[in-house]
Amino acid sequence: MTSPAKIGLIGTGRIGKVHAASIAALPETTLQWVCDPFIEGAEATAQLFGGVHVTADPRDVISSGDVDAVVIAAPTPTHVDLIDLAIDAGVPVLCEKPIDLDILRVDALREKARAASTLISLGFNRRFDPHFAELHRRVSAGEIGALEQLIITSRDPEPPPAAYVAVSGGIFRDMTIHDFDMARFFVPNIVEVTAHGGNQFSGMIADADDYDSAVVVLRGADGEFVTITNSRHSVYGYDQRLEAFGDEGLLQVGNIGPSNVRSSTSAGIDTGSEIYGNIVRYTDAYRLELAAFVEALRGGEDRTPGFEDGRAALILADAALLSAKENITVAVDLSA
Repeated sequence: MTSPAKIGLIGTGRIGKVHAASIAALPETTLQWVCDPFIEGAEATAQLFGGVHVTADPRDVISSGDVDAVVIAAPTPTHVDLIDLAIDAGVPVLCEKPIDLDILRVDALREKARAASTLISLGFNRRFDPHFAELHRRVSAGEIGALEQLIITSRDPEPPPAAYVAVSGGIFRDMTIHDFDMARFFVPNIVEVTAHGGNQFSGMIADADDYDSAVVVLRGADGEFVTITNSRHSVYGYDQRLEAFGDEGLLQVGNIGPSNVRSSTSAGIDTGSEIYGNIVRYTDAYRLELAAFVEALRGGEDRTPGFEDGRAALILADAALLSAKENITVAVDLSA
């Protein structure tokens, strides 16, 4: 039997804890190192999920010779430098999105990442959500014929804190970036971006020169349209839906909750209105993302989004921001 892959986790914030739980849950992985500059957070995470070593310095993890891979869940400004260190050490890496908020920093690492012999994966976990993955499989199998329109709905229950908004890079780089990757999962070659951003309800977000709502239309090289709708507030919960329309039919994924059973009786219609929040909604996606990473790590098929996917999503985010600010349609070349 193959021994579990020893994983080093860098960053123990909200998403770091999600990754720690996935590492602990998978029989194929074990939490070997836990790192956070706030050492108390690293110690608490290790105690909860079984980490063997704890440190405040990510270089201790990457250079230890005691990990098969690292998961980077640290703040975005650290991602480029940590990926760079991992490449130098020959340590495979699964890094949370985005690679960086600045495309120039991403491009400065691009050739080195391309030439690296080690695995570099980006944390676009929604590709691995079982419901979205099933829809993708059926579209790819031709069930609805040629894909003509993809509609992505993504709304958060409430805005993030002001301190987070100030450093997030804005709605397109922080929130819509997941949707840009999902768009490319179905339509890899996007050639045009038209976006509108609005300030419909949050003075705090407006004061940060950001949008609280957005609508983006992407056009694919073969004429496909992708429409993305975002909002930073949704009174009914975490709204995550996907619709694919083709010349032979329609496939849809609705919101997911504890039960998808609906009842209609003399007492009325039970619509099953409760829907899962962010972490619960995508728990399986994070776990399956990690499983796919380990499969690739061990020489199996690589189904994980890579550095180029992360770069493409950031290009689309930058184009969307330019489009919204200037009220123009922006042509993009993701192959350049």
